[in-house]
Amino acid sequence: MKIALLGYGKEGQSAEQYFKAHQQNPELDIFQDFAPEDIQKHDFSEYDYVFRSPSVPPLHLANETSITKYFFNHCPCPIIGVTATKGKGTICSFVKSLLDAHHEDAHLVGNIGIPALDILDSLRPTSIIIYELSSFQLWDLQKSPHIAILGHLEPDHLNVHKDYEDYLAAKSNITKYQSNQDYLIFNRNNTESSKIALSSKAIKVAYPFNDFDDIEKVIQSSVKLPGHHNQENAMAAIAAVACFYNISPDEYLRTKQTAILEGLSSFKGLPHRLEYLRDIDGIKIYDDNFATNLSSTRVAIDSFKHTNLTIIVGGRDKTDYQDLPELYELLKSPQIKNIILIGESGHELTKKFHDSRFTLVESLEDAVNQALTKARQSATTDRDNILLMSPAAASFDMFKNVYDRGDQFKLLISNL
Repeated sequence: MKIALLGYGKEGQSAEQYFKAHQQNPELDIFQDFAPEDIQKHDFSEYDYVFRSPSVPPLHLANETSITKYFFNHCPCPIIGVTATKGKGTICSFVKSLLDAHHEDAHLVGNIGIPALDILDSLRPTSIIIYELSSFQLWDLQKSPHIAILGHLEPDHLNVHKDYEDYLAAKSNITKYQSNQDYLIFNRNNTESSKIALSSKAIKVAYPFNDFDDIEKVIQSSVKLPGHHNQENAMAAIAAVACFYNISPDEYLRTKQTAILEGLSSFKGLPHRLEYLRDIDGIKIYDDNFATNLSSTRVAIDSFKHTNLTIIVGGRDKTDYQDLPELYELLKSPQIKNIILIGESGHELTKKFHDSRFTLVESLEDAVNQALTKARQSATTDRDNILLMSPAAASFDMFKNVYDRGDQFKLLISNL
């Protein structure tokens, strides 16, 4: 068997190990460090399978597939698939925590960082998969999960997708192939999520719940993460687990409250997603480096209303700077006292807008030092004083990836 692997990140490396273990002397050709336009010109007709990595646009070849498609076709157990512009990792983690509280054999894979093929051999029919699905993984998916969660959607990855419609079309594949025996949990407050739900054949469950006061109290008492959006993420997870047990969220909350409290409270948050780091001289420091677009940074800023907020912003913009005016309007939020700018979009912001709160720096170390100095100067005793890094941009202008940016930020903070 001859296999081409387009991309050699975590998924590509996992695929190489998997097929070497499962095929008799497979011929594996690995393609990496290529431009998408170059790979589109290559002749792949001699291969049995061409596995594209998530970041490679579909080539529309007869022998083309993806790790996600392969896993969906070979998985022996139910899949709970989760997608959103932001928040999908947190929703997935809440689902996993709830299922753990019920002592289910639950496995979290996908875009969250665990390659699905790593665990395929260990799965049983009684196992459960929680699969975090990006638009790239959904792009050409031809089989939808039994339970799909479609969260808040906004424009993103438009530097890779043809346009916003292409992005939404990819996201909609999470429910496109569902039947009336499947479930779709959708965000009722998001226009795009609600619109996609209208065309779904699945049994529909809307969140956030708006008719159960007791549910709000349970969630508020057990969710340890900042921001109302995380309470909504918890509601999506509650709905998913209720659907797994084929009951309504209302019945699940009434009959399984102990497990729900245990499951929600045991999840303390994911790295680089509004992650609390430490307090220095009364300045509480948060790492939100996974905020790679405007909508994520908006959520972060809204999580710290009625504070004195110093924010670090900037990186590689994913909209060709089209969202800079909207970003600047967001940065006018009254709680923001200081804005430390970094990276390519930081320079563009200083060119386009003049603001006395701006401080442009050339390194992350300088950003941290300037941010802490400014935060101390603007601190008061009548409200919380917050230092937040929420870049609203990708990391590739200065860092290997978003994990590298977040890890470097955490190291600098720990060394202060």
